[in-house]
Amino acid sequence: MKKSASAAWIAWLLAAFYYFYQYALRSAPAVMMPELSVALGVSTVALASLSGLFYYGYSPFGLVSGAAIDRLGARAVLPAGALVTAFGAILFGTGSIAAANVGRLLQGAGGVFSFVGAVYIISKYFPDSRAATLIGATQMLGMAGGSAGQFLVAPLVERGVPWNRLWIGMGALGVLLAAAMFVMLPKDQAAARGNKFNNPLRALAIVARNPQSILCGLIAGLLFIPTNILDMIWGVRFLQEAHGFNYGDAVIRSSMVPLGWIIGCPLLGWLSDRLGRRKPVIIAGSVVLFACLVWILYGDPKVFPPYVLGIVAGVASGSAMIPYTVIKEAQPAELSGTATGLMNFLCFTFSALVGPVFGWIMEVVSAGRTITLEHYQMTFQPLLYGVGLAIALTVALKETGPAAHAPKIRAKAA
Repeated sequence: MKKSASAAWIAWLLAAFYYFYQYALRSAPAVMMPELSVALGVSTVALASLSGLFYYGYSPFGLVSGAAIDRLGARAVLPAGALVTAFGAILFGTGSIAAANVGRLLQGAGGVFSFVGAVYIISKYFPDSRAATLIGATQMLGMAGGSAGQFLVAPLVERGVPWNRLWIGMGALGVLLAAAMFVMLPKDQAAARGNKFNNPLRALAIVARNPQSILCGLIAGLLFIPTNILDMIWGVRFLQEAHGFNYGDAVIRSSMVPLGWIIGCPLLGWLSDRLGRRKPVIIAGSVVLFACLVWILYGDPKVFPPYVLGIVAGVASGSAMIPYTVIKEAQPAELSGTATGLMNFLCFTFSALVGPVFGWIMEVVSAGRTITLEHYQMTFQPLLYGVGLAIALTVALKETGPAAHAPKIRAKAA
């Protein structure tokens, strides 16, 4: 039993580090946009759209990843996904705009297997009472990667390390990670062989027809956009152009949002498990996130101590991870991978579709002039409407936490 428990923790840690790795790749372009713009010969607005191609690979392959892991098991799938991610990083570092586009798509397509695999391992090897906490901890490590992709890469760029060498080095790290997972993940993790969910299309249809699934995807997607778009793609530029911060300070302030996620995801997951309820924590986090976004766009950044607002916004937006627990609890246990894959598809389709829209709005409102705070306010004001809609949808969501089932259990016992 101790050996099995150790194997479960090792499997989860490897999948979680894979998630850390792909998040570092996801956020790294934000701190090297001038270098990438010159090397690839594109404008910074076009570069933001190129960075957003990550989500065009991430979203559709969310469906493939979930069904594949449920059908074949994590050991057969996760190493291959890591290799695809690593190859995408190497292509991005070649300096060719065509290769960079393909590489960014591959980073997303391979990266999506990381979180789905981690949730699958949590569902298979850990009790339900730890689900939200461990899913939150997985996201914590992912956002640590997002912070590392900015906070650790930026000093290297400032010291003159060639940007393409960084990407090729990250690709080599991905190859080593794939090898480690192939050797150390348990050999038989497949859950769907020989049961009624053996057909991946049927399994996907069961999850997709559940109204809870659609609500979870919409809520998480709306809560993810401020972090994925405003902070990770536009954050450094926003702080430089709208508030006049120098590059180094802008990078540190922008990296505070992922740091807040590192705190908020496991903390809010633990709180949800402790309460035995999901909805109150989602709503509370969303309300705080809404208030932070209002101040970030319209308030005076000097009112609060440095870095506080970014950390609080990150902690609050960690509530976006709780719908991942809800969608898992709303399905048969054998469909945890498929449910998580569909969740990623729904959630990050928002980022894939909306990312270029923000770039287009910025071009329209700025009309080729120097970008100012007012332009950022006009461009990103829709984020407030999105968070408000997420709160309204959460009210309509069915509570799936353990405390919601306790009265039924006591009634049956009586």
